[in-house]
Formats: sequence, C-alpha cells, structure tokens
Amino acid sequence: MTDHVDPLRIGIVCYPTYGGSGAVATDLGRILARRGHTIHFISYARPFRLAGDFHENIVYHEIGGETYPLFQGQLYTLSAAVKIYEIVNNEGLDLLHLHYALPHAISAWIAIEMLGERGAIPTLTTLHGTDITLVGSKPSFHPAVQLGLDKSDALTTVSRWLSNKTCEIFSICDRIQVIYNFIDPQVFKPGEGSCQRSHLAVPDEKIIMHISNFRPVKRVEEVVSVFARVARRLPARLVMIGDGPDREKAERRAEALGVADRVTMLGKQPGVEHFLPLADLFLFPSAGESFGLAALEALACETPVVGCCAGGLPEVVEDGVCGRLCETDDVDALAEATLEILGDDEQRLAMGQAGRRRAIDHFAADRIIPQYEALYHQLRRGVPVAY
Repeated sequence: MTDHVDPLRIGIVCYPTYGGSGAVATDLGRILARRGHTIHFISYARPFRLAGDFHENIVYHEIGGETYPLFQGQLYTLSAAVKIYEIVNNEGLDLLHLHYALPHAISAWIAIEMLGERGAIPTLTTLHGTDITLVGSKPSFHPAVQLGLDKSDALTTVSRWLSNKTCEIFSICDRIQVIYNFIDPQVFKPGEGSCQRSHLAVPDEKIIMHISNFRPVKRVEEVVSVFARVARRLPARLVMIGDGPDREKAERRAEALGVADRVTMLGKQPGVEHFLPLADLFLFPSAGESFGLAALEALACETPVVGCCAGGLPEVVEDGVCGRLCETDDVDALAEATLEILGDDEQRLAMGQAGRRRAIDHFAADRIIPQYEALYHQLRRGVPVAY
C-alpha cells in the first residue's frame, strides 16, 4: 500500500471473461487496491484473473441473472443497473469505471438516474474495441452505444487506432483520451515459471505460442496454417492457450494439415505468465486487434511477436525490433517471418530483449496507472477533463 493522501472508492464494472478487457480491468483494480484505493468489482461472475484468495481493499459484487417468463433471455442491462445502484447507494463510491460502452455505460446511466442528484457520481468508460468496431458499428446498436458514450463523463481508449476508429464511427472526436493497456514487469518476466519447458516440447523443438479467446477476430485457423508451413522446415510445436467459438475450427485445420500431433491445446489458463517465458515466439495474426494485450505480455517475457500490421498492434510491437508485422491474410509472409526469427537464435534473443525494454519503457503499470488516477481525481473534483 502506498501513502495516498486521498484514496478513492472505485466501482469497476467489467466482463469476467477470458480476454483483454477482463484482464485489464482486473489487473487495474488489483494494482489500484495495492496503491490504497478500495475497489468494488461489479460483474456477473468473478473475474478470471481475480483469484479466489483474499485481496485487501477488494470487494466483489455479483450481478444476478434475473429472468421473467414474458421476456426472452435475461435482463442483463437492467440487472446490472440495479446492482450498480445498490453498490453506489450502500458503499458510497466516488466514481464508476466502466469497461465496454454497451451495456455497462447504459446500465450506469440508468443507475445514476435512479439515484437522482444526491447520489450521482462521475463515470469513466474505457473502450476496448469490439464495443466500437463490431457492436457499435451495427446500425441497430449505434444509437444505444452513442447514448452510452454521451452519458459518460470521460472516455478512454486503449490505443490511438481505436481512438481514431471511435472518432470515425461516432461524433465524439474531442472527448477521447488514450490510455494504453499495461503490464506488471514483475509478473510478466523472462525465466522458468512453474511450468517446465520439457512439459511442452522436446529439447530440439521450437515452441510457438498463441493465447486468445478463440473468437473469429483472433484468426486461430490462420495460426494453425502458419504453424503447418513452419513445421515442414524445422522441428516445432504449437501451444495454444485459451478457448472459444473457433477452437473446433482450429483443431479441424490441424487435422487437415497433418500437424494435429504437434499442436497442444491447453485451454484456459489463468496464469499465462508461467507459459509465455517458455515460448520461442508468439504468433498473433489478428486482423483487427485494438491493442494486443497478449502480445504485450509476450514482449515483457522476452518473447518476440509475429503478427499483422493492423489495428493497434503496431503501437505495441515495433516491426523489425521486437518482432515482425506482416500484411493481413498473408499466411506465407507470416510463416517466413516466423522461420526467419526462429532460424537465428542471436536475432531472436536480441528481439526478445528489445521487446522487454519496450514493454517496460512504454507500458509498465507504474507509467500507466497514474494516468488513470489523475483522471479519477479530476472527475471526483468535477474538474473538466482536458483532452
């Protein structure tokens, strides 16, 4: 705990699922709690990176899944609004930090309307990507997302690319502050973790790793296709961590290409920091990544990254310095870049060291968290946020 003279009571509303937004929201809350703030996580399940152990200054509140026979499905937006109302009213929160515009920004606005003037508190909405690029771009959802953005007292995005995309889709170009995602260099670092390399590969095999939620944007079938090209020319094993709707497609692609026996599916793993240091290369061919948190975590572990020059990834991975970025959909180029790095251990090690330096210099938590704290205090004091 640090000597903050003005600790805050912060409500963090997030999805608990395996993915960048849930990881960032959870790690943000954990670090803020260590810095003396009291954090109230509000979600429909315990965030996957919030282990079951006790955490000082952290409280978890579950959003119930209310149903009614007249309606189809659960009323998540209203259930979240009621839970936010209860927590703000009972815990005396200073502000709400909402991750994802829809529905969390809408739920918070409804809650504050229910609280009235005496209970109103400021809201910060962080945009992570798909709430803008997928959901927000749909005509049927656009007005709702616009309302959530308009009702938020402050807005942040996790990359300049996402800021520009939000500006393009919504008329809020002068209200967005970019605050990058972050890593804790003491957690994500090179060296042997609790998992031994021998558990994943034999000594002469290179380990190529991929971590994601296996959604279409992650392009896990292309991950397998790139690996199959690499595996024809050098001994290698593909380790895929995570789960999601496209896992079966990736498994079928591995079978079709004859590399299923060299692909290891580990499913969801809460402690990816134990696996990343074992990888020789991190493969991340996402076509529209808003930031690329998994890639940043790989860099912090001195693991070079090969990915696509698309979305926010070029703001994380410096092409030719700590990895390689190729054109989207160019599987051959991704394979050649992977082979080039894996075939030159001196270059691979140099790229890994450069990646860790970049992660620490630009994205370490002690550089990023104070930016959020400054914004929180501005909002609490009612000072207009300058962008």
